Amino acid sequence: MAGGSSKSALYGGLAANVGIAVSKFVAAYLTGSSAMLSEGIHSFVDSGNAVLLLYGIKQSQKPATASHPFGRSKELYFWGLIVAVLIFAIGGGMSFYEGLKHIEHPEPLTDPFWNYVVLGIAVAFESWASWLAIRALYQAKAANQTSFWKILSTSRDPAVYASVLENLAALVGVAIALAGVYFGHRLNNPTFDGAASIAIGLLLMLVAVFLVARTRALLVGEGVSEPILEDLQTIGRQQAGVLDLRPPLTMYLGPADVILALDVEFEDQLSAQQVEVAIDELQNAIRAKYPEFQRIFIEAKSITAKQRAQSDTAALLPPM
Repeated sequence: MAGGSSKSALYGGLAANVGIAVSKFVAAYLTGSSAMLSEGIHSFVDSGNAVLLLYGIKQSQKPATASHPFGRSKELYFWGLIVAVLIFAIGGGMSFYEGLKHIEHPEPLTDPFWNYVVLGIAVAFESWASWLAIRALYQAKAANQTSFWKILSTSRDPAVYASVLENLAALVGVAIALAGVYFGHRLNNPTFDGAASIAIGLLLMLVAVFLVARTRALLVGEGVSEPILEDLQTIGRQQAGVLDLRPPLTMYLGPADVILALDVEFEDQLSAQQVEVAIDELQNAIRAKYPEFQRIFIEAKSITAKQRAQSDTAALLPPM
């Protein structure tokens, strides 16, 4: 995913947000609208976030080295966390502050025509960027997932779920800004404009809290879902020579990079060579259905038991 639709969503969002941010700042300067200034900050932060996530994707695709034996897939999760912090601190914090300042020291609003023009253009571009992000989200969903919220809250790709939330928040933010500008001029009360800026700030903070919680779970070592764990045990028990296996241990290193550790008990009559063949077949069967398991570690109980028995026998035999 990180190399396909998620990149398209990020590039689309970046192109849209750069142009929209400039136009919003110009409109805010010409009209004195606090809500427009907050929207400009929002789009500017979204542009920077897209750059950081693209950088995270590039870093995460670096090959494994002696100092990073499992690769650097978690780089994407790190930069996803940085993006969440920036949304909260810069996007949400500055918008909230700007709204309070505008309410405490209101400024008369000028002709709102350019605000409406810019916000109308923003709706079109943000809708396009949101469509790209949501399409990428659905392309990566599990087969049994149908709920949008379930798909979003269980996504393991920050480049996707952050893009979806940022663009949807941008659409909601534009609606709030439109309401603030309209009622501010309609009622000749600039307080509505400042209140819209505060609302946009709170919206961004709420999005940031979700992103922090989701990315934190991935950074500290989230595993695969319960249905996949059960399916892994089913696949294992169906392999020839396998007696039983304990619940698998898994951890996401990246959206398509998962570690799998299996404790497998093979049939006692298998030779070491036969167990080796069985292990290869088990790994192939798992990767055929779940290619994201790039590293599979299998502890074979029968091999361990045989080796221990051979060592104990050798220890009891008298020296020749």
